Amino acid sequence: MERKHGGDCAAFEREYGFAPLDFSANVSPLGVPEGVHEAVCRAAAGIDRYPDPDCRALRASLAEKERVAPSWVLCGNGASELIWRAALAAKPKRALVAAPCFAEYEAALGACGCEIVRFPLAEPFALPEEFLRQINHNTNIAILCNPNNPTGRTVEPALLRRIAERCRETGTRLLLDECFVDFIDEPEAHTMKDCLEECPHLLIFRAFTKLCGMAGARLGYALCADTAFLDAMRRAGPPWSVSSLAQAAGLAALREKNYVNQLRALIQAERPRLASALAALGLRVIPGEANFLLFRSETPLGNPLSERGILLRGCADFAELDETWYRAAVRTREENDRLIEALREVLA
Repeated sequence: MERKHGGDCAAFEREYGFAPLDFSANVSPLGVPEGVHEAVCRAAAGIDRYPDPDCRALRASLAEKERVAPSWVLCGNGASELIWRAALAAKPKRALVAAPCFAEYEAALGACGCEIVRFPLAEPFALPEEFLRQINHNTNIAILCNPNNPTGRTVEPALLRRIAERCRETGTRLLLDECFVDFIDEPEAHTMKDCLEECPHLLIFRAFTKLCGMAGARLGYALCADTAFLDAMRRAGPPWSVSSLAQAAGLAALREKNYVNQLRALIQAERPRLASALAALGLRVIPGEANFLLFRSETPLGNPLSERGILLRGCADFAELDETWYRAAVRTREENDRLIEALREVLA
């Protein structure tokens, strides 16, 4: 399967000669917070020095935010790098992955020679009870994304806790991607970070990429009470993976509470409005809960929208999906209206 991701504006600009309105990447439409921009500019004066390889200041601030011990935090070059480090540290022989899902899970596991067992999700892509029963003593790793990418669906909290308990019983490490959890209406009801102490086999991934518009900075972090495993992850990759600029950006982003509140209010208002508009055009819209929507169109949309200056995420490369599925980020009201108008033209 071809590995591709959203946000490839460089390829778009090479082909069309101008920057697109990018709905393919699920990044904040509000741009980089001013405080983050200023912090990066200040940090640039010190790029002649190596960054702190242990991200001490950033880890301390993250530990305070997440209410965990600093030793439970590992920073990385985006959540995707930490996924690869986890696979290299665990060296699993067999992994259970719900599909469709983010491509880097299978890519990292496959590079380690791991047998991947896909659990296919049927429309409307809610995780069923059966996933729990697929976890056994031969399952070294189980991976879930909550909310899932590209479906936007969350796992029912009670089921997620039962899955964590089942993983503890079978000696399975549970990798939980929470990179989009802050976009849902009740993030505290869905995060598992409060279960870390009782579930040392649980590893949570989070990132600054989406919530603070910092895709280019490449900054993510992992939370886990199993400090020996975090140390194995640290040793599974090169040092200095988080630049001094990214560390400064992360510290500043943690102070941007007003920005985050503004962004969350925007997504909560625009997500249902965009979903209704897509459905009114006759498209099959999945009831996503994050800052993006998965929908189906029998009419090809990729090239016609690109010609209108809009970049959409085609989902044919996601397992269990085909070329009729698309994913669109939720952006500002004006930008969402532009997408709807372009879709109306194409579908007409």
